[in-house]
Amino acid sequence: MGFPGAVASGSDGGDSESSMLLNTNNPDNSKIPKDTFHLTYIIYFTLGAGYLLPWNAFVTAVDYFSYLYPDASVDRVFAVVYMVVGLISLLFILAYSNKLDSFVRINVGLGLFVVSLLVVPVMDATYIKGQIGMYAGFYVTVAAVALSGFADALAQGGIVGAAGELPERYMQAVVAGTAASGVLVSFLRIVTKAVYSQDSHGLRQSANLYFIVSIAIMIICVVFYNMTHRLPVIKYYNDLKTRAVNEEKEEKGVLAGALWRSTLWDIVGRVKWYGFAILIIYVVTLSIFPGYITEDVHSQILKDWYPILLITGYNVFDLVGKCLTAVYLLENAKVAIGASFARLLFLPLFFGCLHGPEFFRTEIPVTVLTCLLGLTNGYLTSVLMILAPKIVQLQHAETTGIVIVLFLVVGLAVGSIVSWFWVI
Repeated sequence: MGFPGAVASGSDGGDSESSMLLNTNNPDNSKIPKDTFHLTYIIYFTLGAGYLLPWNAFVTAVDYFSYLYPDASVDRVFAVVYMVVGLISLLFILAYSNKLDSFVRINVGLGLFVVSLLVVPVMDATYIKGQIGMYAGFYVTVAAVALSGFADALAQGGIVGAAGELPERYMQAVVAGTAASGVLVSFLRIVTKAVYSQDSHGLRQSANLYFIVSIAIMIICVVFYNMTHRLPVIKYYNDLKTRAVNEEKEEKGVLAGALWRSTLWDIVGRVKWYGFAILIIYVVTLSIFPGYITEDVHSQILKDWYPILLITGYNVFDLVGKCLTAVYLLENAKVAIGASFARLLFLPLFFGCLHGPEFFRTEIPVTVLTCLLGLTNGYLTSVLMILAPKIVQLQHAETTGIVIVLFLVVGLAVGSIVSWFWVI
């Protein structure tokens, strides 16, 4: 199968399937309830920010954990544990997504996020108390990271899948929320570096701040998500989905295991190029950010503020890119997928910032490239995640969202491995 065309020509099924696709993904606009006060949009934006905050909290507090456990490779262990657990969990969820209720799955995921985040401040107050070398605490923290990775698989796959069943603006809200999470953490990092002392006491205060803010937002997410099923917009599209599922059951019978596997492979076949494009986006991004930014480039002028400002620049432009789709959505999938692969050019450009002409190794080129990396990451991710669920039937949009998240997680894992080549 070649690259897919624009969204309008995404279906390649029979007449009845094409009809169902049109009737569900493009309903009569005159019947769609109004999103009063943009409440549904705000909820999905918050949910997008929420499911990334736990990971951001663990990573941002890595200086605190490195201080407590000097003999452990904290950042590497956290990344491997979080991604491996998340990837295995996503594969399991994808295989059984037709049997797992998404409402329960997302609530469990959000609840487990709260539990995993509580571990750090509670253990700091009752057991660690700023003491160095208490490695039992490190193992408990790693277990909390693993629990957070499992929670991420439950929540992220479900939220992205649920947004895929709704109009494109709600997927845009989720994706923009993930970028807002990074901006919030960058802001907290700047504040804590400027306000708190850079000693053990300051590290404890900043780490506890990250986790308390994350816990508060996760509790808000739990409340918000449990409000969604009462909103008129959500009710309307849930009714559409129910009718579509019933029509499919009448046409094909109840989805038994073999038929479900056939449907799953059909979904993968339809969206695979969207998935590969997202995978390559995150291979490129993670091979550069944050490792290259924090370890390989240096500034005599900005000193240890340099990586913090670069990370903030990336996160801000990532947010800008993910918000741009609310203004203009590139609907040509071939162009979006081609642009995703074109981002491979960032690798030789950043290589030039390390080993190229002297001007390339100064702050301006590195800063500009970092901001462009964030902008293209945000915009193309948003475009592809909006378009992909719209080329399948409504009742399969949730599964499509999980498939896309699986490609994304694989891209994160591969990119993290590729990032080591900068030190070779």
